[in-house]
Amino acid sequence: MQDILCATYRIQFQPEFTFFDAAHILGYLADLGVSHVYTSPYLQAAKGSTHGYDVVNYTKVNRELGGADGHERFLEALKKRGMGQVIDIVPNHMAITGSENVWWWDVLENGQSSQYASFFDVDWDPAECRFGNKILLPILGDHFGRVLENGEISLERDQGGFFIRYHENLFPVCPRSLAPLIARAGEDISSRELLFLADALASLPQASASDRESIRRRHRDKEVIQVFLERLLNDHPETARRLDALIAELNESPDSMEALLEDQNYRLAYWRAANQDLGYRRFFDINSLVGLRIEDEEVFEESHRLILEWLREGIIRGMRIDHPDGLRDPSAYLGRLRREGPESWILVEKILQPDERLRPDWPVDGATGYEFTNLLTHLLTDSKSREALTGFYAEFTGETREYGEVLEEKRLLVIDSLFGSDLNRLTTLMLAVCERHRRYRDYTRQDIFQALREILAVFPVYRTYINADTGWISDHDRRIVTAVIERSKKNAEVDPVLLDFLGDILLLKITGEIESELVMRLQQLTPPVMAKGAEDTAFYTYNRFIAFNEVGGDPSMFGIDAETFHLRMKEQLKTHPLTMLSTSTHDTKRSEDVRARLAVISEIPQRWCESVRRWSARAERYRQNGLPDRNTEYFFYQTLVGAWPLEEDRLLSTMEKASREAKTHTSWTEPDSRYEKALQSFVSSVYSDPVLMDDLGSFVKVVECAGRINSLSQTLLKLTAPGVPDIYQGCELWDLSLVDPDNRRPVDYTLRRELLEKVRTMNEQEVLLDMDSGSPKLWLTHRALGLRRMMPEVFGEKASYEPLEMYGPKSEYAFGFVRNDTVAVVVPRLVLKCGGSWGDTEAGELEGTWKNVFSERKHRGPRIRLGEVLERFPVALMIKES
Repeated sequence: MQDILCATYRIQFQPEFTFFDAAHILGYLADLGVSHVYTSPYLQAAKGSTHGYDVVNYTKVNRELGGADGHERFLEALKKRGMGQVIDIVPNHMAITGSENVWWWDVLENGQSSQYASFFDVDWDPAECRFGNKILLPILGDHFGRVLENGEISLERDQGGFFIRYHENLFPVCPRSLAPLIARAGEDISSRELLFLADALASLPQASASDRESIRRRHRDKEVIQVFLERLLNDHPETARRLDALIAELNESPDSMEALLEDQNYRLAYWRAANQDLGYRRFFDINSLVGLRIEDEEVFEESHRLILEWLREGIIRGMRIDHPDGLRDPSAYLGRLRREGPESWILVEKILQPDERLRPDWPVDGATGYEFTNLLTHLLTDSKSREALTGFYAEFTGETREYGEVLEEKRLLVIDSLFGSDLNRLTTLMLAVCERHRRYRDYTRQDIFQALREILAVFPVYRTYINADTGWISDHDRRIVTAVIERSKKNAEVDPVLLDFLGDILLLKITGEIESELVMRLQQLTPPVMAKGAEDTAFYTYNRFIAFNEVGGDPSMFGIDAETFHLRMKEQLKTHPLTMLSTSTHDTKRSEDVRARLAVISEIPQRWCESVRRWSARAERYRQNGLPDRNTEYFFYQTLVGAWPLEEDRLLSTMEKASREAKTHTSWTEPDSRYEKALQSFVSSVYSDPVLMDDLGSFVKVVECAGRINSLSQTLLKLTAPGVPDIYQGCELWDLSLVDPDNRRPVDYTLRRELLEKVRTMNEQEVLLDMDSGSPKLWLTHRALGLRRMMPEVFGEKASYEPLEMYGPKSEYAFGFVRNDTVAVVVPRLVLKCGGSWGDTEAGELEGTWKNVFSERKHRGPRIRLGEVLERFPVALMIKES
């Protein structure tokens, strides 16, 4: 198996792209130069899953992807090609739809007496006593009483098993709750056997019993009872008929059905109740994804058994850890994982703010490349256009606020609309803390709720990593908490004394069991609040320049200089030389080539502003009563220019999602049909307007070529900078994808395989003549990866990185670096502003003779003229000749 990490290639498995399909393309990927396939999660997921992050069974391979047989075929194909595998794993949560998740099904059936009750992050003792020992399941389309009286909930029997049905949703039945029904059937037909089984069911330990012996006895006895009941019903049809008749009678009586449901270990509720009353931790705001208590040793072992087996057998080379910020103690989890795989390549999906770095105590090789993605976009952006584009955004949309103001507003919005139940649980904990401290016992639930709400709204990072269980806090986290408390005091409605008290708890100055639980729980809530408030809301409402609105990005920034990029790369080489380098992922809202094209707008701000004014004037006839709003319209024009040409249905889908995510006029939970119809009509009308589309097409032609050169620049930088480059599926050619599901469309690998065969024998000028097909990008990728394979030590974790100085009149438009004093990289930036000639601009100091991998030309240092090195191909990759 391949151990040298040359490059990874991300594959998104789904029912339409299985293990067999993946095995079929490995030859092409190997020829391209990929060393490791980087896969989306493929343990058993919910039926029909298109992404794999909704795992229902950690012990099996997803049958919809080909199951164990398909997986074996995939592994054999990897081995044949000498390739390795990196797998995406999901330790934070599981999907809880239907009976596929046997752990969750058992919890619903047996409550705290389930052998898996400790696996899930469930609050069995909530603030509201009506939910005591019950799990709220907010899945009903209307209020419970209406749904019940409409006959939408029923009891059904399958052999000796029983379940509750609500449309396509199934739920188990608590065995004890069946005792009255079984007893009545036994009395009706004078069946001693049924009466005996009814008594046995009634004698089962209560579902609230959580001691080991009660759990063992309940599970043993209920299984025996079910076997006897199933046998009895199969052997005596008349008994089965009587029981079924009673079930039908129960289903006709709302009162009887309600009584049965009251005896369950869960409470079916209107879906809107989730925002205030949910009793389990979720992944973000998704009710069907329940949090796991991965900090529990048994939970870790059961959920990682198969993954660790593959790790020990050498089947997988590395792991991408999804959403570690959701875990109670990420550091402890990662430490355990590292001990299990001391040589494994471990990456964390950690979203960092621009001035934030990975925790030095985490035993990982790096993150998944979000920060690199954003650095590249800013490097290709003209920072001098900040004022012009900011001013025009305010003029066109009326939005004059800074991004920080928008972000805080949107975080408050999602706290109130999505995370009320989570905040309520924190409030209950804090109330209990206040009761223990007489100076604070008079604070009301509302006082505490508002204080916690304010802290969540102003938290500047995804989370801190204070370990209240062990009493550890870093200086970095201490500074963050102190700043958060001071920032929260700006809200005059929140008592500053209460905030100081909360600060002391978070800083571990005041300790205790409940205090520790509050600290740990708060840190698990800040990430979803940030993610939903920023990425999934503010990023769709602050539309000044949407190329910056990417995961891990900061829309308030506007470009960086070469020195900043170099400093980050040198730092990266020192701390995490094997981190992943990405330009597109399944999470990016725009593909690398869309962003590369949008960056060109920053070079021609005046022309852009004039064009938007012209398009908007033409499109005014298509607006209905002022809809859509100007902010959405501005987002629309940027999307059109970035992704053109694209099909109308893709555009409509993207605009609908963007508007719902923005949560300004419509949303996923409160869709406004009037607004959405007006938006759809506007988009379709503009799309069908030949005059407007011709005008927009003319603008695209202005930026398209420069955008493609930007794409070649960022591709080469990714393939040569410190770290391990990743290629997202299909992006070895031009890819103008938008936010998911658009970026999960099928990839034409037949085309790519044929094109690779074609370009392998072409020179740089020949591939440039085939620009529209994406040949230059594919050719560059193949050549650069070939060099990485040939000279792994030049790009490895011990290889040096030195900035390449640029001299002359156009030095600001060129960027480069040298790896290990052996390979030099030169790329252009701000291509339109640079113009066609480099004049006397040079790169240096490059002692000796250097051979351009792309043009085969040789150049002698110490200064190399850019006009020569970039004459035949837009970017240069040079090897020093010995």
